[in-house]
Amino acid sequence: MNPKTFFGELKRRNVYRVAVTYAVIAWLLIQAASILLPTFEAPTWVMKALVALLIFGFVMAVFISWAFEATPQGMKRTEDVSPDEVLPSWSPRKFAALIVTIALLAASLLVFNLLRSRSKPPSPPPTGALDLPAKSIAVLPFENLSRDPDNAYFTEGIQDEILARLAKIADLKVISRTSTQRYKSSPDDLPQIAKRLGVSSILEGSVQKTADRVRVTVQLINAASDAHLWAETYDRNLTDVFAAESDIESAEAHQLYLRGRYFWNKRTGADLKKSIGYFNQAIGKDPNYALAYAGLADAYVLLSAYAEGSPKDSLPQAKAAAVKALELDNTLGEAHATLANALVAYDLNFAEANREFRRAIELNPNYATAHQWYGETGLVPLGQFDEAIAEARRALELDPLSIVINADVGTVLTNARRYDQAIDQLRKAVEMDPGFYYAHWTLGDALELKGHNAEAIAEYKKAIALNDDPLPPALLGHLYAKIGRKNEALAILKQVRELRESSKQRYVSPFNLALIHIGLDQKDEAIQLLEETYEERDGYNTAFIKVEPMLDPLRGDPRFEALVQKVFAGTR
Repeated sequence: MNPKTFFGELKRRNVYRVAVTYAVIAWLLIQAASILLPTFEAPTWVMKALVALLIFGFVMAVFISWAFEATPQGMKRTEDVSPDEVLPSWSPRKFAALIVTIALLAASLLVFNLLRSRSKPPSPPPTGALDLPAKSIAVLPFENLSRDPDNAYFTEGIQDEILARLAKIADLKVISRTSTQRYKSSPDDLPQIAKRLGVSSILEGSVQKTADRVRVTVQLINAASDAHLWAETYDRNLTDVFAAESDIESAEAHQLYLRGRYFWNKRTGADLKKSIGYFNQAIGKDPNYALAYAGLADAYVLLSAYAEGSPKDSLPQAKAAAVKALELDNTLGEAHATLANALVAYDLNFAEANREFRRAIELNPNYATAHQWYGETGLVPLGQFDEAIAEARRALELDPLSIVINADVGTVLTNARRYDQAIDQLRKAVEMDPGFYYAHWTLGDALELKGHNAEAIAEYKKAIALNDDPLPPALLGHLYAKIGRKNEALAILKQVRELRESSKQRYVSPFNLALIHIGLDQKDEAIQLLEETYEERDGYNTAFIKVEPMLDPLRGDPRFEALVQKVFAGTR
């Protein structure tokens, strides 16, 4: 085709005008969209789709203008239109006016957009660096690529070993396993997970075990940008893995230990007893497994607190297991923390206990439970509330999804008499797990002390419905007595007393009875029961005698003050 003829044909068919008009209108639409779409918080793909659609539309418009003509009879193919036929068309002046008008409108939108963007304050960095510490990491559950589902515990063991190594780095914030285990490996929403866990980096991986060979693949990811910072694959003989990576002689022992930890974290008396069974099985498989002894100590040290064993029986076993763990490995932060807890609960030896707590944190600065117990058991009884709250909040940073740590932050705030903050925190704990009875009664405690009696009663009743721990009924009886519902309080008092005298399954502390007598304003009986609590070595209740708000009606009584002096006289 002759170029002169071709360009003349383009002009005759109005291709030029269509192309110019379309381009100017498209530019106007893009400028308008760049202002409106952010206003409605539209995702970025909407603008991309609009641009792609406009480009496609441009091609179609040019094609249609070439192939068809607009006639008084409608659209016709160009080949079917006689060259002599008069076609409707815009005058050059009208066409120019239209183009100039649209161009000015689009230019005005462009200028407005530029001025608006310059007037905005600088956007925060997209990495979330303002909120998340740079030296922080969460190790997500590794994916089990083996066909045998029983290898899941082996996969968890590899993850635990990596966590244990990382946790000892003082300058690195490492999230506890209890907060990461709910996430799957290689999730799609890394930025959201990182924000919730409070970390800037994610470590994920997979484990494939075949016969006596194991392949471990790990990768470090910048959570905000999803950029891979580092990746590596390791192939080893199974025996080499445990010889080089751990003191565990038996993978089966570690699997039993993990099962014990699973039940220990559920925090009910029955589950603590289940965990003891698994920890003992782990020790049976590997008598030199220090971590299994530490787990056993952790279970025994909490048993009386959850009414599943008497302090005189369970706490010495906790101390013995912790000491055995330290004989096997004196760098085990978990065992130091448990020994410290037992020193408070059984011996009321706050000075030695707090040395052990600090040693645990020195050895394993990322061990959330050490910070939790140090704040709650080591510092609160001494009235060091600011330091206690700081330790409790540090535990929460390291294990943000732990239901018991969330609840214990609330109990520390309650003892510090910061009731509004305590109630807010404990409501969060209840929201996380409405079936966790401990969160309900501790929330009821804070609500009662704030004066919200009806709400407190409701929370106590929820706790009673969820678990047969005798403490929530005692708290309810105490509140009933305070607000004049004496008959109901006396009925609960009788019920709790009979349970204490007859039950061989649950430990019923005299402290529970003392609470009801305090509500009934029977101070002599209450103090006598507190002295019995001391004699039974129920340190979880007597250790807080100086700061427990529920005991305020007894303060100033000589017998009570003498008991306070006895509790803080030093080791028993």
